[in-house]
Amino acid sequence: MGLSGLNKRMLQPGERIRVLVVDDSVVIRRLVTHALEEDPVLEVVGAASNGAIALQRIPQLNPDVLTLDVEMPVMDGIETLRRIRSEYPQLRVIMFSTLTERGAAITMEALTLGADDYVAKASNEGSLDRSMARLRDELIPKIKQFFVLATRVGVVPAPPWVAPVFEGMKVRPKVLVIGVSTGGPTALGAILPQIPAGFRLPVLVVQHMPPLFTRLLAERLNSVCRLPVTEAVHGDPVTPGQILIAPGDFHMKVASNGTGARVCLDQSPQLNSCRPAVDALFCSIGEVYGGAVIAVILTGMGQDGLRGAEILKARGASILAQDEASSVVWGMPGAVANASLADRVLPLEEVVPEILLRAGA
Repeated sequence: MGLSGLNKRMLQPGERIRVLVVDDSVVIRRLVTHALEEDPVLEVVGAASNGAIALQRIPQLNPDVLTLDVEMPVMDGIETLRRIRSEYPQLRVIMFSTLTERGAAITMEALTLGADDYVAKASNEGSLDRSMARLRDELIPKIKQFFVLATRVGVVPAPPWVAPVFEGMKVRPKVLVIGVSTGGPTALGAILPQIPAGFRLPVLVVQHMPPLFTRLLAERLNSVCRLPVTEAVHGDPVTPGQILIAPGDFHMKVASNGTGARVCLDQSPQLNSCRPAVDALFCSIGEVYGGAVIAVILTGMGQDGLRGAEILKARGASILAQDEASSVVWGMPGAVANASLADRVLPLEEVVPEILLRAGA
C-alpha cells in the first residue's frame, strides 16, 4: 500500500520541509543536498550512506521526506522501504534509480510497496551545473507536491465540490481512457484487475513514466489483470477488451482509419511538461469518439488532463475523478473536480463500479 488517504500536510509560515538524503555515493549525497538547499522551503536535515544508518537517523532527525537510493550496501532501498512503511508510515519516500532495466524493475517494485514517487538518475549529465539544474527541476517539485505551502491571509477557499445526480450517459460509451501520475502504479494495480474479462470497451492509459518503466508497468499489470495489458505500439488497433499503456517519451493519440481506430505515437513537444501527456490522448479521443467516452483522472501532480477533460466534457463524455482522501497527490483529479468538470469524484475503490455502471456492463 502507498500513502493513499494521507492528505497533504499544511506547512506553517516559516516552516520548512525536512529532507533526509540516503545514497551510498558521497557525490550524489552532496549534489542532492546542494540542489535542495537552494530552495528556501527545503531543509536537508541529514544524510545516510545506506538504509540501516537511515533507519537509525529517522527518529533522531524527524524528516518529512526521504530520498532513497535503490542499490546500496548493508541494506538496500527495497528493504529500507519495507521497514519505513512498517515503522514510519507517514514518512514520504522518493526513490532514486538508474535508467537501466534493473533500476526500473526495482523502482517498479518499490512503487508497489508504497514508495510515493521516484526520480531517475541521469547518467553522464556532462556537467555539475546540468546535474544541479535537473535535480532542481525534477526533485524539488516532487518533494513539494506532498505539502500545502502557507498562503496569504484572507484567501477564500474554493467551495466544496457537489456531486451531480447520474441520470445515465447521453451516448453509449465506446472507449475508456485513464490519466494518472504520482501514485499511479499502485492505483492502476488496484483498479485494473477489477475490470471483468468480458468488458466491452477498449482501455487506454497514460501514466507519466519514462521509457522502460512503462513496459515494465504493462508487464506487471498484465500478470494480475483479467484483460490483456500491453505497452502500445504505433499502429495498434484500438480493440474492445484490451488495455494499452502509453510508452514513455511518446504521446499516445488515436486516429480513425476508416474501419476503426488505431494508436498513433509521436514525439511532438511535451504538454504540461509531460510526454506522454494525458491531454494529448484525451484531445485525440474526443476527435475520434466524440462524447462516447468515459474519462478517468486519477492521482497525480499538476494539471495534465484538465484541458482534455474540458474538450471531452463539451462533447458529452462522462468524466470521473479520484477523490482527495484516496489520492497520493490530488493535483490532476483536483484540477478537474475544482473546474466542475467531474460527473463523480470517487474514492479509488468505487472507480471501477462506476465505470461498469456507465459502460452498461
